[in-house]
Amino acid sequence: MLFLALVAVGATAGVLAGLLGVGGGILLVPFLVLAAGMTQHEAEATSLLVILPTALAASVTLRRRNVGDLPVALAVGLVGAAGAAAGALLALSLPGSALRFVFAILLAVVGIRLVRDARAQPR
Repeated sequence: MLFLALVAVGATAGVLAGLLGVGGGILLVPFLVLAAGMTQHEAEATSLLVILPTALAASVTLRRRNVGDLPVALAVGLVGAAGAAAGALLALSLPGSALRFVFAILLAVVGIRLVRDARAQPR
């Protein structure tokens, strides 16, 4: 049963990646912690591994339609890779409870900002 739930969440994360430009971690990390019983560290590491194929598939699909700026993406990606390595080391230095709290705050801030900005947009 857990396998079917993982497949469903994986498919949903893939759709979110292609539709909204997110890596799916917003959905995957809480699911892996709460439903699959992973630690926060394990869930975040797994979510990062999932980003590789989903981002590649969405990026290829969009590039075939000439959407996106490849030079900008590569430049930001290179700097982002260095930041990701530093962030992973920082995450490993934190206890799981602190990491979970920081992740929850991030989700709350992003959610509040999205709702606020959506309400401010003219219809």
